[in-house]
Amino acid sequence: MKDFLVEDIKLNSFFTKIVYLDEAFVVNVPEMPFFKSLAKTLAKWDFKVVYSDGEAHKEYIEESIEVSSDGIMSLSAQSDADKIKKSEEFLSSFQYFVDNLFIRFRVSDELEFKNVAEQIKSVVDFVRDDRRFLMRVLKSMEPAPEKNYLASHSVRSTILAIIIGSYLKLPNHRLIELGIAALLHEVGMLKLPPEIYLSKKTLGEREQKAIVSHPVLGYSILKSFDFPLAISLAALEHHERENGSGYPRHLASEKISLYSKIIAVACSYEALSSRRPHKEAKDGYTGMLELLKNEGKQYNDTVVRALVLSLSIYPIGLYVLLSNGKKGQVVDVNPENPRFPIVQIFGEITPDGRTRTEQTSANGLTITRPLNRSEIES
Repeated sequence: MKDFLVEDIKLNSFFTKIVYLDEAFVVNVPEMPFFKSLAKTLAKWDFKVVYSDGEAHKEYIEESIEVSSDGIMSLSAQSDADKIKKSEEFLSSFQYFVDNLFIRFRVSDELEFKNVAEQIKSVVDFVRDDRRFLMRVLKSMEPAPEKNYLASHSVRSTILAIIIGSYLKLPNHRLIELGIAALLHEVGMLKLPPEIYLSKKTLGEREQKAIVSHPVLGYSILKSFDFPLAISLAALEHHERENGSGYPRHLASEKISLYSKIIAVACSYEALSSRRPHKEAKDGYTGMLELLKNEGKQYNDTVVRALVLSLSIYPIGLYVLLSNGKKGQVVDVNPENPRFPIVQIFGEITPDGRTRTEQTSANGLTITRPLNRSEIES
């Protein structure tokens, strides 16, 4: 692959092939402009070079959105790309907030409820308005796992938890509580040595006991800072499971709080579909199937169903092979059937020159399977 200096890449240009941070980590894809927010994020983490087999080409061209009379949707370059850019900037800002929040807590033992609540309120508002665009950029902006993994995991779990809570019709004040709980559910880990939770080797008995202690540590920390009991309990119970196989107290279904049930599904799906220090990510479809199998009934069925119906079985942002041989990306859900989401079809343009999207269906265009990284690139 060729290397490109980040400072030399023209903002809002497109690459013809996938852009990598290293051999495996994707930072940009062909249909997404190289936005200023991405360049700033790379600079923040002191990444000066990216890699691609492609070339940077034409500047971003704005278009407008329409739906044709025959029901075929044309995806607006202006509206779509503007909202993707807005989502990128919001996600970068949220990640920056959490990075600093965790650093301040680790270094100075500072954790202010009001500060966190104000940030989560903005996340709830953004998810309500731009959920599908936020989900499309969530994967492409995933930092390398060794770059503050806990902060990245917490950011993504929070967004997923709020999406689930919104589907379950939680009122706004409870969505904010849920978001705070999801953001801080791993706060107990911050009191453990990073080499334990970032370890790529099998943990010894002493290290495993330290890991198992983090929910209790998290509960104690949040109570000491006067966080509400519902939020503190979510930190304590997020590893409890419906069948009583979880920890630390081996609670069964009826004794586990709703926030804990939601966070358990959100952070499990996030962990399955994201790179971690000790494993590669599974695609979102495979991660969703694993949750749907729900072996041994570890997760609450209503919460799992809410995740599936919010993101579809083929989650928003997933790259897929279609039954017509074309490649595409899932861009929205079908609320009536999670098996048949709306896809953006690469290489298909409507008569007026706009990017085409289509509703998949049982008797029409279908998704054959998810694409792996090499297939997306080719």
